[in-house]
Amino acid sequence: MSILKLYFKSNLLIRILLALILGAVGGLIIGNSPSVMAVLAPLGEIFVRLLKMIVVPVIASTLIVGASSITPAQLGRIGAKTLIYYTITSIFAIIIGLGIGALIKPGSGLNLIADAAAEGKVAQAPTVIQILLDIIPTNPIGAISGGQVLPMIFFCLAFGIALAFGRDSHDEQIKKSSDTVYYFVDGVSQAMFKIVGWVMQYAPIGVFALIFGVFAKNGAVAFGSLASVTVSVYLGLLLQVVLVYCVICAMFKLSPMIFLNKVRPALITAFVTRSSGATLPVSIQTAQSMGVPKSVYSFALPVGSTMNMDGTTVYLGVCAIFIANAVGMPLTVDQMITVTLTTVLGAIGTAGVPGAGAIMLLMVLESIGLPVEADSVVAIAYGMILGIDAILDMGRTSMNVVGDIAGTAVVAKQEKTLDEAVWKS
Repeated sequence: MSILKLYFKSNLLIRILLALILGAVGGLIIGNSPSVMAVLAPLGEIFVRLLKMIVVPVIASTLIVGASSITPAQLGRIGAKTLIYYTITSIFAIIIGLGIGALIKPGSGLNLIADAAAEGKVAQAPTVIQILLDIIPTNPIGAISGGQVLPMIFFCLAFGIALAFGRDSHDEQIKKSSDTVYYFVDGVSQAMFKIVGWVMQYAPIGVFALIFGVFAKNGAVAFGSLASVTVSVYLGLLLQVVLVYCVICAMFKLSPMIFLNKVRPALITAFVTRSSGATLPVSIQTAQSMGVPKSVYSFALPVGSTMNMDGTTVYLGVCAIFIANAVGMPLTVDQMITVTLTTVLGAIGTAGVPGAGAIMLLMVLESIGLPVEADSVVAIAYGMILGIDAILDMGRTSMNVVGDIAGTAVVAKQEKTLDEAVWKS
């Protein structure tokens, strides 16, 4: 009992990192032993099944709640400008993520595919025209139950926006009914995040089993692949700051150096907490120090902590390319377009909590025909990412918050409500 108590009371981040190290060392020392793999393989399969179990209800419920949380009354001039800014920076983020991934090619040479049966599990991506047509589902319930990602996102967003209008209605019956549906879906979302927490408690065991198999079969070459992912993600995040946020600030005649100096407290807090939501109070203080009025940051920052996931978007682009390369199926242009659509639309409902990006990665992989299934090489590659996810999560969360604050300053400047005196010090 004392061992279980120590396990559950210890830091989850440390447990997952320790599982990664022990799995790698164990795989290198013991090698590809059939008897050992016979024991560990089911443990890895349980983890994959648990992840598959939660991904659809988590994404569907959070998308609906996220879209319906913004009332039509808020979507005025400031709201529209904020959402446009978030969309544009998200597009740049996924382009940077995919670009860095294509340049560095993380996962190349790892080649996790072991046989033709495993290769057959990787589906072919549809054409661009078919992708755009398939966004609109003919059977929304079937799309959700079947895990069809883009149709599910489209329907859930439409449903959430319609629910927002209902909650804002002057008709008391419509408002009451809409609120009832909203609170029900919000309850489902909260329950699912509780289940996510339970699944993550099992994550160290699942990661150990999956990583053990990777290093047992591939040896020390797997270390280089994980290092290349980490370098790629952080390089992409750095480029997002320099090429997007600093350039946008300069375009609006705001000093990039002053912005970087003032945003540091929020950046550091996000890096440590790995949560956009938990960093929100510090983000508000940072926006105030930049001269942003409450009329702007009171809308832009809460919405940004839910909808603006630039750091996560960079991470998704890099990791999608890593997994595709690792299983010997490099992404096509059509698949990259699908990744772009999925990440930009899906970011609306991604919760600002630790590890949310790893859940979203499941959705992205499903959308490009690389589903995480038991006994698949995609699941093994995903397990490798999950093993270092906490390290990546710190960087991507920091970037999410930096993007939110940059948006508030730019919108306030465009609205002529920014106190520009603080930008001259």
